[in-house]
Amino acid sequence: MNLIIQNLTVAYDQKPVLREVNLTIPAGRMTAIVGPNGAGKSTLIKAILGLIPRLSGEVLWGGAPLEKPRGEIAYVPQRGSVDWDFPINVLEVTLMGCYGRLGWFRRPGKSDREAAMHCLEQVGMTDFAKRQIGELSGGQQQRVFLARALLQDAPVYMLDEPLAGVDASTEVVILERLRAVRDAGKLVLVVHHDLQTVQENFDDIVLLNGSVVAYGDVLQTMTADNLRKTYGGKLVFLQDLD
Repeated sequence: MNLIIQNLTVAYDQKPVLREVNLTIPAGRMTAIVGPNGAGKSTLIKAILGLIPRLSGEVLWGGAPLEKPRGEIAYVPQRGSVDWDFPINVLEVTLMGCYGRLGWFRRPGKSDREAAMHCLEQVGMTDFAKRQIGELSGGQQQRVFLARALLQDAPVYMLDEPLAGVDASTEVVILERLRAVRDAGKLVLVVHHDLQTVQENFDDIVLLNGSVVAYGDVLQTMTADNLRKTYGGKLVFLQDLD
């Protein structure tokens, strides 16, 4: 199935941040959203999720409007937007991934806990299951939030800068898990900041700066000309581009 974004416009205080975004993003692909600071990358993710209002436009999944997604999208927010002082441990954070299925008033059972531990194992965090989430390093926290998303087992995964500020080993783990999710036929959409690593890790790229500058296969779309249009000439160009 495809995630279809049609004529999406978002404004803050009457000032447009995103203008007429049109994208058709297929499942079974890893897509990076790339652009300068203030380009609207996180805003695009939040507008798709319904976390912020849309001035106009709609989002479709499987041909149906996606107004307030519940089980369809597993979301990993930016680390800076999370209250890490909240008194909750790693296993409890991971188990939040099954609340969309259980509802908030049913408690997770033994099978849910076993599934959560399996997801923690996939990201190398089983030894930290009882550790308070605020005691972990930034990379460890990001692994736990990925485990929570894996437990949700949604058809769409959206991650907002999951590789920002993490250690090299965590970056490897996150990318391996996301590739496995993609290979299982799911849609993976990632706000990404490092142009140097886009070509080796992603299938498609959205170049964004208030509106979509270009979108498509990474090797065909990530050209020097498109990057100039996206970053306004304020970019040290990478080797092997044009």
